[in-house]
Amino acid sequence: MCEVCWASIRHTAAIEIRFDATHAIGWAAAVDAYDGRMKDIIHALKYDRRRSISPRLGALMRERGAELLRDADGVVPVPLHPRREYNRGFNQARDLAVHLGPPVLPLLKRAVFTQSQIDLPKHERQANVDGAFAYCPAPGSRLPAPGMVVLIDDVATTGATLESCARVLRQHGVREVRALTAARVVTARR
Repeated sequence: MCEVCWASIRHTAAIEIRFDATHAIGWAAAVDAYDGRMKDIIHALKYDRRRSISPRLGALMRERGAELLRDADGVVPVPLHPRREYNRGFNQARDLAVHLGPPVLPLLKRAVFTQSQIDLPKHERQANVDGAFAYCPAPGSRLPAPGMVVLIDDVATTGATLESCARVLRQHGVREVRALTAARVVTARR
């Protein structure tokens, strides 16, 4: 990615959303909207396998999400199903997570191979990921209780994947779950 592409990412505060108690996620933020150059950058990382993008994109996430990351016991990358990770060769959420500062806590696994969320209409996305994730800390890892963690992913569209992951974490004793993504799909209200 050229300097013009990186410079085109909006230099504003992160896109932030605070949720009420009906959600497992309390607070979410994204570096920028999922359009224009940000969309190109994420596609280059994810589909063109340009992993060299991760450090710079992770640094932007760390900078714009500094308040959200403060006091985190760790960051939890959204897992890919092993088949999808094998086909892609890496997990982009994990690649981003290692550049954020707090320890990376691999507490989740994707237990069910689901259809790609990008292929589904909004109203089907939550059902697609319900039950898809399981609590599965790596051997020897432990979550500091009561614990506050930040879920990490590249893009939030409807938030269904993040919410599903957060519910699993909360069911296993995590006190607070936040979410940080590189981009968020922002649609105009009609």
